[in-house]
This record gives sequence, C-alpha cells and structure tokens, in this order.
Amino acid sequence: MPRTFDQHVLARRRRVLPVAAAAAALALLALLILRPTAPPGEPASLLRAAIAAHPSPASYAHPCADHLTLSLHRLRAALSSLESGDLPTALHLASASLQYQYDCSHLLSVPAFPSYPLTSRFLNSLTLKSRTADPKPYSSDSTGAAFPAKIRPSATVCKSSLGAKPCDFSTVQDAVNAAPNYTVGHFVITIGAGIYKENLIIPYEKTNILLVGEGMRATVITASRSVGIEHLGTYDTATVAVIGDGFRARDITFENSAGAGAHQAVAFRSDSDRSVLENVEFRGHQDTLYARTMRHLYRQCHITGTVDFVFGNAAAIFEECVIKTVPRAEGSWKSARNVVAANGRIDPGQTTGFVFQNCIVDGNQDFVMLYELKPQSYRLYLGRPWKEYARILYVRCYLGKVVRPEGWLPWRGDFALRTLYHGEFDSRGPGANDTSRVGWSSQTPQQHVSFYSVENFIQGHEWIGYQI
Repeated sequence: MPRTFDQHVLARRRRVLPVAAAAAALALLALLILRPTAPPGEPASLLRAAIAAHPSPASYAHPCADHLTLSLHRLRAALSSLESGDLPTALHLASASLQYQYDCSHLLSVPAFPSYPLTSRFLNSLTLKSRTADPKPYSSDSTGAAFPAKIRPSATVCKSSLGAKPCDFSTVQDAVNAAPNYTVGHFVITIGAGIYKENLIIPYEKTNILLVGEGMRATVITASRSVGIEHLGTYDTATVAVIGDGFRARDITFENSAGAGAHQAVAFRSDSDRSVLENVEFRGHQDTLYARTMRHLYRQCHITGTVDFVFGNAAAIFEECVIKTVPRAEGSWKSARNVVAANGRIDPGQTTGFVFQNCIVDGNQDFVMLYELKPQSYRLYLGRPWKEYARILYVRCYLGKVVRPEGWLPWRGDFALRTLYHGEFDSRGPGANDTSRVGWSSQTPQQHVSFYSVENFIQGHEWIGYQI
C-alpha cells in the first residue's frame, strides 16, 4: 500500500472534473440536509437506510464513480444475502461497500458519506454474532479441487507463429470481452506460452472467468504503469484488474515491469468475490498484489516485491505460497526496510484480513546475498498497519533469516498499535523468534487459529470446489 499517500491523492484529484466536483459537493450537502433519522438497529433496516442514503455514482468522475457503483452493487447484494439467511456473505459484501465509500470520500477529501456510518453500524451489529458461531472443523479435503481435471476451453489465446494452429484471439482482453455477461458456469480461457504486453481488465459483468496458462514464467501478462505516470494513482496502475466475481487463474505470471526505481506499481488488483488463484506468480516491487476487497484464496503462488507488496482490505488466505522480497533501487550503499504485508482494514466490524498459512517468507538470492554482507541494513518485516484495524496472521510459516527478530514494523509513530491484530502461530525457521517480537504483536493461541481457516474465514468449503 502506498507510503506516499498524499502524492497519490493529489495525483488522482487532478483527474476529477470541476463540474463533477461541484455536483458532488451539492449532492453531499443535500444528503447531509436530508439525511434520514438513524433507523432502529435491526440489520436489514440499517442496510436499507444505507442504500437510500448512498451517493449517486453519476455525480462523480473516475475513479470515484467506479467505487460508488460497485459499492451500491455490494450493498444491494448484502441485503439480498441477509434476507436469504447467508450472514457471512452479507458481511463480506457490506465490508467491501464500506471500503469503496471510504476510498471515494478520502480521494476527494470530503466528509464520510451518510451511508458510511449506517454500513458500519450494520457490520458491527452482526460481526460478534458471526464470530461466536460454532466454527467449522478443519478438513484438508473440504474445499476440493479448484480447477477441472480436464480443461475444455471456451476461448483460446496465443502468440501467432508460422505453422502453429491458430487461436481464437491474440490478446487476453479480446478473449475476456467475448465472454457472455453474468455467466453462471465458468468461461475458460487458455493462454499459450508467451509474453502478453497488455493491461487486462475483467469488469463487474464478466463473472466466472477462468484463465489457464502454460506455467509460471511461461505465460506472462505484463505492463509497466506506475504512480505519477500520466497522473495515475495506485488503483489504475494494475497490470491485471479484476472486479467480476468468481475469477480463477492458474499456471500464469502477472507482472508489473515498472522496475525497482518506480513508485507504486501494481501487478494484480482484485475486487472479485470467491476468487481462486493457484500456481500463479505475482512479480513486481512496491505494491505488487492489491487484494482490495472480498474473498480470495491464493494457493501455491509465488509473490515478489519490496515494500508493502501484499496490501489491501480483502479477506484473503495465502496457502502454501512462496513470498520473497527483492532488493530495492537504492543500491548496496543504502539500507532497506522491506515489508511483506500492509493491511487496510478500516473498521472493527469488517470481516477482512490477511492470513498466511504454511508459506515460505524469505529474500530472493540477490537480497540474501546483500543481507549476508550487511545484515543490519537489509531487513524484512512481516507487516505493518496501513489502516487502524489492520489484521494479519502467519500460521505455521517458515521464516527465513532475513526476517527481523522484532518481526513487525510500525506505520508511523504509535498509529494503530492499540487496535491492530498482527499475530503468529507456530512460526518456524531462523526468522521465527517469539521472544524478540514487538510488544504490540501477538502469539495467537491455538484455539483461535481455527477462526482463520479457509472454512471459517472465507467459507471456502461452499465455493472453492470446481463446479461444472
């Protein structure tokens, strides 16, 4: 997550049209004047009131219009899920809506929208109930295989070559555009080996897109957008940006090639609910993987970066992933404080956080070599709190020697140190050091670990198993 947030905001604010900004101010004033009386605490009433008080996306320019459109979709879906009895899904959807509202109001430096406190009240009225429900027991095979045993493509993509069998498309974006909207079954796109230089967007209406490459580093989607180039903010730098629910990908690399000297440069950004990425490589430097909102499973993935290279406010589980930091651009003469994760949880009622299970956390070969030359100068931290209620947990992970004994890094001063949850359970390896960790981190009790399982944290037993 961006360290230079003020610069990020200024860059993005320049993109808001003056007319839209004026309309936004008038709309906000009207909402404040006509703000409905706070409804009774019944959860459905709170959601209905939040929807009624929600600002109109049409009053805003990009990216606020996108954030608020998605926020309304999520709020309405939360109400539908609540009324059908699916409480966990309702909470995840409302958690995402709260994030989109927050992002827009902070981008424009305006007060929170009237729908924001109502959404927060809904979350906090039910989160305790969801946490005290009986946790489902862990089962190693409860989720099933996330991908079909035999791939039957709906569309094919490949690089043209003499004598090769032609494919349906030469770009991944064209294949995604050809998929039907709101499909219930998966639309499977196979992508041949090669380097695809494009910025891929999978919009809200393109649901259940499934990408299958020919292997990490064999099939590569790459681009090089970064903050400050053409006034881009972090949100718009993503090489691959996914909003459509049910997204899955396997055997592929997503890369932002802006380089170590660039500002924030996202390789992958996701707002997709019930998303699975398996054997996928995420390659970048600062802000590599933006797990922004909703429920994600990253299984046996490889993630590289420098600063906050896993960030966002999703409910995301990283299972058996290899996470390695790489050297920064300053060179061997300057020290480096690299950080794996920066979680952006903004409200105690949100059902979000990052859980790393059975992962390897270390430096790549170049970083380890520099560490061995100057161990006090090359440091890796497990995480730091981007927002006030940040939640990060490492469960049975192997931590390499480049991980600092104190483990965690503050964001700024004592910000969030009393409200965050940064924990470990059964860490192993030379970087595991439960006696030297900072006092504001936790060694998580075993009886609490089950809350952060695939079954309980993201309800994976209900949706990860592949359905034909």
